[in-house]
Amino acid sequence: MDRLSNTVRPYAWGSTTAIPELLGVAPTGEPQAEMWMGAHPGAPSRLARISGTSEALTEQPLTDIIAADPERELGAAAVEKFGPRLPFLLKLLAAGAPLSLQVHPDLEQARKGYEDEERRSVPIDAPHRTYKDANHKPELICALTPFEGLCGFRRPTEAAQAMAALGVDSLKPYVDLLGAHPEEAALREVLTAILTADPVEMAETVTAAAAAAERLGGAHAPYARIAHHFPGDPGVIAAMLLNYVQLQPGEALFLGAGVPHAYLGGLGVEIMANSDNVLRCGLTPKHIDVPELLRIVRFEATDPGILRPEASPSGEELYETPVDEFRLSRFDLSPGAAPVDLTRHTPQILLCTAGALRVGTLDLTPGASVFVPSGETVEASGTGTLFRATVVA
Repeated sequence: MDRLSNTVRPYAWGSTTAIPELLGVAPTGEPQAEMWMGAHPGAPSRLARISGTSEALTEQPLTDIIAADPERELGAAAVEKFGPRLPFLLKLLAAGAPLSLQVHPDLEQARKGYEDEERRSVPIDAPHRTYKDANHKPELICALTPFEGLCGFRRPTEAAQAMAALGVDSLKPYVDLLGAHPEEAALREVLTAILTADPVEMAETVTAAAAAAERLGGAHAPYARIAHHFPGDPGVIAAMLLNYVQLQPGEALFLGAGVPHAYLGGLGVEIMANSDNVLRCGLTPKHIDVPELLRIVRFEATDPGILRPEASPSGEELYETPVDEFRLSRFDLSPGAAPVDLTRHTPQILLCTAGALRVGTLDLTPGASVFVPSGETVEASGTGTLFRATVVA
């Protein structure tokens, strides 16, 4: 078991205070959006291991540690199922402003899309490149503080009512479309119309809609806040097609393939399949591949499905999801209780988010994390909250 040293990504939408407050350090004044824990090649965690025959501890990327002996670190079952790589990425995510409105492909769509762009020699770092790899990207966000987001389409009639209440004439065609077709056709036609509208006319519509949303307040207030960060962006109108969700600490959302979503604000623990495949729908200056997006999005009204953990006799509280690349659970440890056995035949990342814990021989405070190789014996004790990220293998 090794303590991890992790990279914090300074994306512009990040909170300047949430991650520093959790870590108990002074804010720098710069946004601190995500702290990555895992073996993503873009910013792998680092850990100290004895290197070669020198008997000296040297800090090495987790990617290199795993590559040197995948079966020892990940276990034979995980390597057989997912290959010689850690298939998930764990994050602390702190949104101080809305993230882009986005959707992720399923595994078959990702493979085909990646192969197509490779065949057409689209550079991997090209701004218009859609598929960075051949993997899907299901994800789960668990709130540590009150957390706002958008998740999945709401009923077209609900979206129509919200738009109509703004009293903006240029929104009336969308209101009419939402009431004139079956759900799937209505949602597809309206999203297509929003994303392909004349940019100047759409900017005027967004400005008028934002002003009306601010006047109305209440259920319209989130759209006024979104428009404040993205003036004139068609994603402001597209956001009105989606379910607005408020999570309380401990509640979670699972985002499967084809589900449009955006995080708006709050601090959470996020886990996802180790992929960079994102198709954006708005709230971003980045490239939007409208034809491919419309092929990937699942145009169906859904309940956002807030997840609450299911407790077990061991004290583990599991967030059930339909994917095997990751498994997220948590333990609320109490003073004086017997140590909890966390030994598994799969690799684990353990993250403390509250209190003071003893994990193996290491003391963990909020924000501290460790990597536990497959099969290594490990126990946890103390007072606080511990998240466990692993795989199903």
